[in-house]
Amino acid sequence: MNEDSNKNLKGFSRYLVNAGLLELESALEAEKKAKDDDVPLITHVVRTGLVPSRKIALLAHQEFGLPLLDLDALSKDSLAVNEVEPQLFNKHHVLPLVRRGNRLFLAASDPTNQEAIKEIQFSTGLAIEIILVEEEKLASALEDASKSQEAAMGAMLEENLENIDFGLDGEGDIDEEGQAEIDEAPVVRFVNKILLDAINSGVSDIHFEPYEKSYRIRYRQDGLLFEKASPPVNIAQRLSSRLKVMARLNIAERRVPQDGRIKLKVSKHQAIDFRVNTCPTVYGEKVVLRILDASAATLGVDALGFEEDQKELFLKAIKKPYGMILVTGPTGSGKTVSLYTALNILNSPEVNISTAEDPVEIQVEGINQVNINTASGLHFADALRAFLRQDPDIIMVGEIRDLETGEIAVKAAQTGHMVLSTLHTNDAPQTLTRMANMGIPPYNIASSVNLIMAQRLGRRLCDHCKEVEDLPRTALLEEGFSEAEVASGLTIYKAVGCDKCNNGYKGRVGIFEILPVSEGIAQIILEEGNAMQLKDQALKEGYYYDLRTAGLLKVKNGITSLEEINRITKD
Repeated sequence: MNEDSNKNLKGFSRYLVNAGLLELESALEAEKKAKDDDVPLITHVVRTGLVPSRKIALLAHQEFGLPLLDLDALSKDSLAVNEVEPQLFNKHHVLPLVRRGNRLFLAASDPTNQEAIKEIQFSTGLAIEIILVEEEKLASALEDASKSQEAAMGAMLEENLENIDFGLDGEGDIDEEGQAEIDEAPVVRFVNKILLDAINSGVSDIHFEPYEKSYRIRYRQDGLLFEKASPPVNIAQRLSSRLKVMARLNIAERRVPQDGRIKLKVSKHQAIDFRVNTCPTVYGEKVVLRILDASAATLGVDALGFEEDQKELFLKAIKKPYGMILVTGPTGSGKTVSLYTALNILNSPEVNISTAEDPVEIQVEGINQVNINTASGLHFADALRAFLRQDPDIIMVGEIRDLETGEIAVKAAQTGHMVLSTLHTNDAPQTLTRMANMGIPPYNIASSVNLIMAQRLGRRLCDHCKEVEDLPRTALLEEGFSEAEVASGLTIYKAVGCDKCNNGYKGRVGIFEILPVSEGIAQIILEEGNAMQLKDQALKEGYYYDLRTAGLLKVKNGITSLEEINRITKD
């Protein structure tokens, strides 16, 4: 048969006609039906029995000189299916076999499928090499890979989540690729379950972490991370894409970090927000979700964990008409909850409260909240200047990071406004010296700061399983307990663990160090004294004890364990 007679044929059908395996009319009809059924031509030809699978593979081997492989000789567990998105290799009817360096070997029955090679090469960044296989065996292997993946996902899904509404918060429309992710039921159900379990378990953060040969999902509960699930590694990109669609992020951008939010409506009257951040890693995007539960900031001052004298100092300071209150501590130490507890106490129709945060974590009715956006030029200092032109009474600044922000905050506190903010220092006395090191004049610090509060969060012992811990007298003294406390028959408890808690702990409690700026403290600031001098003066005045002492008091009262206090306060 001459070349002109089959010039209308496309792809591999031309080779089948030239080799005499198909008549021209049959080939044209096969092309049409394959297109109508949205399946590859070779799949249609083999399914309908027009040409045996083995003959097609031998013809492709002869015409293209590509290696021919028997798929039955390979272990299904060794296939490199995690290198390519499942939607992609199913769409193009190819199967990733193995990766060698920057080369990826794909099993294919149709060597003319250049679209598959280009798209997978673009997606993976790897050089693609085709290995020929028989169509029947390829179809069977692809089906097995899909079933294995669905089974792995299904095993993790135990609850019916159809009544939970994961609202898509934010702006922008979802493109076709994003809609495909939304409609992928197993991934959707799995992500929904992970998020709902986290809320029910009192988790603060969820980590979605891809690695070379595994995928890990971890929860942060009571301050510590633990592994929750290990889904199949080949769905890593599908999980990150689903989360990004929910957070209204760009799912096509995988090279730079992105920030977004997810709103979960658990009922008509309750919604939980998640702050979402993606970060590109060596093996894909890591996604971390912070659960933002506004109810945590409305529990009241008694729920924070203050000692009675500390609570009185805190309430006295926030009810002053002007001045500055600073809260310090590491990330995750509960500073935001403490600040919002104060704002909720102060929030009334008679006062104008404005906050500048990066980002706004807890949304409260009656408070004017501003999201800092450095990319668009909105910094803390810019927001503060705007607040001062809007007749403020109370201002909350998410963090004093630089001299400009610090100076504006100080001036606001000196001109009749209450200012609340945070800094990152280890304890309360160091906060004052840190402000001086920023370049804020000592007289401005002394005249504006009313109170400094350093804090940590410690895990509470479970009341159902905690047990008395017997420690020798010398060990208790070395830990910091006084002779009088040990002599009085000190009782401390240790964590055990039961079905009602997490390794012996349930919930967390604040450990606080509160330093009011008295006349004596102000004098040392004016004399440019150091943190040690400030601490010594506070101890002389009798109303101050440091984080370690506050933690030991929680141990003495049976609230937490000595092991936990050592974890968060011991040098």
